[in-house]
Amino acid sequence: MAKSRGLGLVQVYTGDGKGKTTAALGLALRASGQGLRVGFLQFLKGYPRCGEHRFLERYQAFAIVQPAGGSVFRKEEKGRREAAELALARARQMLASGAYDLLVLDEVLTAVGLGALPSGAVLDIIAAKPAALELVLTGRGAPEEVVAAADLVTEMVAHKHPFSRGVKARRGIEY
Repeated sequence: MAKSRGLGLVQVYTGDGKGKTTAALGLALRASGQGLRVGFLQFLKGYPRCGEHRFLERYQAFAIVQPAGGSVFRKEEKGRREAAELALARARQMLASGAYDLLVLDEVLTAVGLGALPSGAVLDIIAAKPAALELVLTGRGAPEEVVAAADLVTEMVAHKHPFSRGVKARRGIEY
């Protein structure tokens, strides 16, 4: 761990609005800039050519791990469950390694909402968190028990989104 950083908290970024992963990436960038060791694990995403991946290829501040090897959103229930379990095993390894000051589990809460993981698995991760590790959990529909266990919860609320007008995802903005 970083030199005597102190208490690490559990942060949850949830809700139906845009910005959960973006907020986690911003925190990861800030932490990396301050010399913290960052782990960033994406549970359901598997497209390695997003802007954040291209940035990290150039500047190597931290790595984004995508154990699923392809978008899980398009898989059937069994495929989602297998991919989520693979990501969960990797998250447990990263958590236990002691190699990180900040660990982001991106879309882990969406995996729970899709039924690919039980909420108890997320609570187990929270319980196993080393005291100095900052843990960030993102995804829609954070279960109440995860919200209760967190120290900070931010809900992104969608008031208006261009997708509803048929605007497609834009390079550099949504990916």
